[in-house]
Amino acid sequence: MSTRKRYWLMKSEPDDFSIDDLARVGTEPWTGVRNYQARNFMRDGMRVGDGVLFYHSNADVPGIYGIAEVASTAYPDPSQFKKSSKYYDEKATEETPRWFLVDVGYVRTLAHPIPLAEIREHSAALGEEFALIRKGARLSVLPVTAAQWKLLLSLEKKR
Repeated sequence: MSTRKRYWLMKSEPDDFSIDDLARVGTEPWTGVRNYQARNFMRDGMRVGDGVLFYHSNADVPGIYGIAEVASTAYPDPSQFKKSSKYYDEKATEETPRWFLVDVGYVRTLAHPIPLAEIREHSAALGEEFALIRKGARLSVLPVTAAQWKLLLSLEKKR
């Protein structure tokens, strides 16, 4: 198994949970992911210390607003077991959980958010495998290569 640092982009609606909320609490479980591919990224791909681009989706200006890091190994999402939760899954049991999460820890808020429109201007350099700007891609957890991470964060300094 590789111990190389990996990078990710995780989307959150700022009305539900923003980079400011993460800054306030420090570390937060990334609950409510109900897409198998995104779940698999968290369960099988993420390691403590991996870098996370914190992306505000469904916002006035969608884009990258901060940096976080993976703060735990994957564990079952407790919201799947709570009947009162909007993320309840009647097919999930404690013995055979279906949904997993990681804790995400705050690193910093960007000095200047990087809007999606600006990210799209760099689509050629980011490559066609960069799922955020691919048509029809709606995952809330996406892998980011080290080169994409470096390019995206360089956009913050150009403002």
